[in-house]
Amino acid sequence: MSAKKKDAAEAPARLRVRKTYKLFIGGAFPRSESGRSYVVNDSRGEFLANASHASRKDVRDAVVAARKAFGGWSGRTPYNRGQILYRIAEMLEGRRRQFVEELRDTGLSREDAETEVDAAVDRWVWYAGWADKIAQVAGSVNPVAGPFLNVSTPEPTGVVGVLAPSGTPLLGLVSVLAPAIVTGNTAVVVADSPLVAITFAEVLATSDLPSGVVNVLTGPRVELAPWLAGHMDVNAIDLAGASEELANACEEAAAGNLKRVLRGLGTDWSADPGTVRMTALLETKTVWHPIGV
Repeated sequence: MSAKKKDAAEAPARLRVRKTYKLFIGGAFPRSESGRSYVVNDSRGEFLANASHASRKDVRDAVVAARKAFGGWSGRTPYNRGQILYRIAEMLEGRRRQFVEELRDTGLSREDAETEVDAAVDRWVWYAGWADKIAQVAGSVNPVAGPFLNVSTPEPTGVVGVLAPSGTPLLGLVSVLAPAIVTGNTAVVVADSPLVAITFAEVLATSDLPSGVVNVLTGPRVELAPWLAGHMDVNAIDLAGASEELANACEEAAAGNLKRVLRGLGTDWSADPGTVRMTALLETKTVWHPIGV
């Protein structure tokens, strides 16, 4: 055996640098302020990673970041928001292989994982195309009895809390997050599939999306969702990933400031989404202007 081969044989095995999946708040990736984390196992029960276990304080920090980002994001032109969302789709496509492997760890076959990633990219591009069109669909010029021009136009609601569905971790996340932000809202997402959710947050962080527009928290929904639903600076909440019992509790907590509440239990995320999730998160402003006088 040559000296070179002998040295290689005696070299210690390299230890992998395991990834810790942190939170995504205000464009940064902090650990939970509580210091808590939890183990994520694959479909065979084997260790995959450690993920941050968000706390009530992390929920508050995420809402503060989303509120701070709202003015700038909602003030951008719809065309520019569409450009940014399309850039996110480009980044998502570029990390296709990583998402496929993470979905396979949840128990999906390679074919099913590839199908879900492709569907998620296509869904995100579809929503990006609506950025500068939804106002024409949801707005109107209204006929009135009198010499007035009466125009209704949609505006974003504000900060939206989102409980991401877990049955289809990537497609479900895209299907509830994209319609919230494409119209100018900002979002706080609670996801219990941390690997896919935080990898998607890395896509957002390396795109042109401003800091704070999307914030991602990982941990048990049953613990975090009521605090998000009851937060007085959250304007709407999408309960797509909540059980019937949790949805009822969140809806009760949301009544404190008359939040808009979307239910999503039993939704087929592979079906044509339509525009309902976008229009449900819009406010309508109507303007009267005298004419002919």
